[in-house]
Amino acid sequence: MMSILGFLLALVVGVFVAPILGGLITGVDRRITARLQSRLGPPILQPFYDVAKLLGKEKLLNNSWQAFCAYVYLVAAATSVVLFFLQSDLLLIFFVQAVGAVFLVIGAMSVPSPYSQIGAQRELIQVLTYEPLLVLVLAGIYVHTGTFKISGIYALEDPMLFKLPLLFLVLGYALTIKLRKSPFDISASAHAHQEIVRGVYTEFSGPYLAILEIAHFYEMVLILGLVSLFWSTSFVGMLVLVALTYLAEILVDNVSSRMTWRWMVSSAWAVGLTLTLINLLSLTM
Repeated sequence: MMSILGFLLALVVGVFVAPILGGLITGVDRRITARLQSRLGPPILQPFYDVAKLLGKEKLLNNSWQAFCAYVYLVAAATSVVLFFLQSDLLLIFFVQAVGAVFLVIGAMSVPSPYSQIGAQRELIQVLTYEPLLVLVLAGIYVHTGTFKISGIYALEDPMLFKLPLLFLVLGYALTIKLRKSPFDISASAHAHQEIVRGVYTEFSGPYLAILEIAHFYEMVLILGLVSLFWSTSFVGMLVLVALTYLAEILVDNVSSRMTWRWMVSSAWAVGLTLTLINLLSLTM
């Protein structure tokens, strides 16, 4: 049972420290990506400069739904991170982040812009692709640990990666889609190789685009937090696993071209189901 001090500390870290950490990771991501493309790249603090600049711009909206959806997206992302640091239930965290993802799609669909509409449709396809993979990973964790509680996973004596290596690959597959990195950057992208401008973000501007960026910082921390669970027995092991996994995501993003949504759906479900079944069967032997 978490003490009151531990609860308050987790709350502060989840609400205030997590977006700062997410912004720094985004800055490092941009810098490494630029170096891989033989460019100098922006400063590591550039994501914070971008957010500050957007917050200072005039508020422009096509309709009130856009603002509501942006706020719900941010609140859902922040809440899921706080629940993670409170070592809550993984299923609850999953549903909270899913609510945010759905409202991002609704906000993009609420405007008549064709770029936004296409981006929203593709984002919805991405959500319907990676969410089942995340469910499979959570189910595998339950089969191995007997609980969905993060506190129960931290009580394991051996790293979960040894027992669930294939499910870790499934998680990596889902996270590549969730992070909108190549070959799955079909709905929006922060880099220069996107096809439809900014897709699902096209009609968000000024402070509301800043809200989405901050929500993305939260999501970044949640995603890497899920990765860290696979080596929950050692803080150093967690950091190494998270760093190597994210570096692999950046490398994949820079060496692969964008694929079609049909290829994304078929390959993700085929690979995810196959690896999950093999890993779960191996646990019963």
